[in-house]
Amino acid sequence: MSALKKLFKQTFIYGLATVLPRMLSFLLVPLYTTKGVLSSVAEYGEVSVIFSYFVLFNVVLAYGMETAFFRYFNKEDDKNSVIGTSAISLIISSFGFFIIAFVFQEQIASLININAKYINLVIWILLLDALVIIPFAWLRATQKPVRYAIIKILNVAINLGLNLFFLLALKELVDNGSLFKIIYKPNFEINYIFISNLVASAVTLLFMFPFYFKVKYVFNIALWKRMMRYAFPVLIAGVAFSINETFDRILLDYILPENVAKTQIGMYSACYKLALFMTLFATAYRLGIEPFFFSHAKTENPQKNYARILEFFVALGAVILLVVVVFADILKPIIVRSEAYWEAMWVVPIILLANFCLGIYHNLSVWYKITDRTKFGAYISIVGAVITLVINFVFIKQYGYKASAIATLVAYSIMMLLSYYFGRKYYPIPYNLKKIGLYLILSIVLSGLSFYQFRANYIIGISMLIVFLGVIYFSERQQINQLLKK
Repeated sequence: MSALKKLFKQTFIYGLATVLPRMLSFLLVPLYTTKGVLSSVAEYGEVSVIFSYFVLFNVVLAYGMETAFFRYFNKEDDKNSVIGTSAISLIISSFGFFIIAFVFQEQIASLININAKYINLVIWILLLDALVIIPFAWLRATQKPVRYAIIKILNVAINLGLNLFFLLALKELVDNGSLFKIIYKPNFEINYIFISNLVASAVTLLFMFPFYFKVKYVFNIALWKRMMRYAFPVLIAGVAFSINETFDRILLDYILPENVAKTQIGMYSACYKLALFMTLFATAYRLGIEPFFFSHAKTENPQKNYARILEFFVALGAVILLVVVVFADILKPIIVRSEAYWEAMWVVPIILLANFCLGIYHNLSVWYKITDRTKFGAYISIVGAVITLVINFVFIKQYGYKASAIATLVAYSIMMLLSYYFGRKYYPIPYNLKKIGLYLILSIVLSGLSFYQFRANYIIGISMLIVFLGVIYFSERQQINQLLKK
């Protein structure tokens, strides 16, 4: 129980630090979807497409080195060699990318259909974000969650503050005759969004820069080759995951007619954010359990703890799924401010469930990380990516963003099932399938009924929620009482 208590403590701190940056996109949705801030739904769609490319390139620039760092930091006796080798590798690759992208930025803009005036900002942000990957990993590996959290929160505060200043306050100040006229440009809103991101990333690197003065710059080629062999499947899995998570916006932009593509992407992306409650929970949980998985791999019977961890995750995730679905129409005007976006609310339960399945998949993935079979993570993610691409390519023309939402759910569900199937063979864990299945199926059925049959009927919705909470408490009352006492 003490191990689980430590897990929950680390999950809270690291979760807070990583949830808040993800919360940034969530908090900015009301700003971006307020009438008059961005000129149209299509303009928000353009921002969403660019951020989709951010997700893809961030994965490529990290190339699995963060996960490899955790693995070998816990595995190798010479910690300094692991730190130095990882840092040098990321520095060289990051600046190499920056130089190539800077030289060919016009060609890149044309290739990926992004306005060239945004590319320069995007390149700088990607460089700055890549340079803090290993410093942040080092803070997590050396049990320094408070510092990690403070810097992450600072990044969010700066980014959010500058967005509010540029998109709300600046125009008003200029209209009142302010000296800020020298930095104000009309119809410059998208640029301001990325300038805010750039400043926040620069300040974050500044705070992490002392790490680079502490590093012993020893590059162990043999170690680097082992780390890259471990990291490469993680990279492939990451690219496949980015396809599953955000590539549908790019495909919508590519497949749909130009006059409707950005508008559909804008509506879909805005309503997609209501699923962020599940994404944030799953992300926080994953950040807490990933170091826990590695550090407890050699303890006696770690599988028992791993099984309990998944039960807790499914129970909490099922509650979140049902709560968000029941109160979706109350949350809707708070988060997505303009009615112009609400047409895409149909996707909310689908995306919530999809991210729930993804969270379960991350919990199940312990087997291939612990046994150094990361190639299976790549294989499974590739299957998910192929499913995403096929469903989107076949059905987007007919169903638009609805096809993208369903593709996400199908892909993550199959990834979850494949991970469980192979995990039974290579690293059996005694999961309580009856209890997990009960929570999962009951929450899905109640959520579907609440949203698609009794939407906005809060008497029925809340009654369903109370019944479900009763089921959870009855099944977990012993563990809940123990945690409350401690």
